[in-house]
Amino acid sequence: MDSIILEAHGLTKVYNKTVALDHINLKIGKGKIYGFIGQNGAGKTTFLRLITGLAFPTEGKLALWGESGSVELQMQRKRIGCMIETPALYPNLSAYQNMEVQRIQRGIPDKAIIEKCLHSVGLKGTGRKAVRNFSLGMRQRLGIAIALLNTPEFLILDEPINGLDPTGIVEIRNLLKSLNKEYGMTILVSSHILEELYQTASQFILLDRGKVIEELSARELDEHCKKHIAIKTQNPEKALLVLEDKLNTENIQLMPDGMLRLYEHLDEVERVAQILSGANILVTGLNISGDTLEDYFLSKVGGTSHE
Repeated sequence: MDSIILEAHGLTKVYNKTVALDHINLKIGKGKIYGFIGQNGAGKTTFLRLITGLAFPTEGKLALWGESGSVELQMQRKRIGCMIETPALYPNLSAYQNMEVQRIQRGIPDKAIIEKCLHSVGLKGTGRKAVRNFSLGMRQRLGIAIALLNTPEFLILDEPINGLDPTGIVEIRNLLKSLNKEYGMTILVSSHILEELYQTASQFILLDRGKVIEELSARELDEHCKKHIAIKTQNPEKALLVLEDKLNTENIQLMPDGMLRLYEHLDEVERVAQILSGANILVTGLNISGDTLEDYFLSKVGGTSHE
């Protein structure tokens, strides 16, 4: 059961007659980086709050490492590290002092973990500087460091790169990949910066109006977004064989809906049409296709905010 970190069955949350989550069914497996994607108001933060015990479901069942009882869930949550919304920090204390307060409150015995976590997020050199004088990006880094204090098996981050400059974004991306690779840490990252998630996550969960509308791997997402010639014919099997032969290519795919995708010869659409016509294959559709990352997500979740 440890291979499944989280299971949600019919998970629903209603605030004052507003449905924030609508019967979510979801599994999160061990050792992957999940990108949690949705527009403002889609229910991302609500779901993260339910996982970490900051909110409770109106309906449905949540299990962590196979445990779903209220007492058992609280015990399992000790295996989680999280930063949800704005990190709760003491403005008059330094980064180290903030970490020390958290360490004591959470009963973590090893003081050396503080320096290790601060180093991981690039804050080891801040000394006695008070957090009130930190930039937004530095506060985000400190929030992540606090989330790592208990060396979690499951790390949950809500908009972790908010306020970071490009260098900081790359550093956090590399940190997450390193934690995943070296420690097998399962990571769930919620972010509106789609391009960054695309470079970080191995799995994607799309949420819209409180519902999971799609789950897909990075490889599947690549296939959706990759530029290709989309070909629609009345005999796709024959068209596939003809194009493989005449174009000397294997970079062509027959999709379940009968469409052909040719990932080469993108500047030779007319030649492709001529080859098919010469083989007496009736072509009913022929065009360059393939979404940008943003186009694909917007086509799934809609083009406007739902706040």
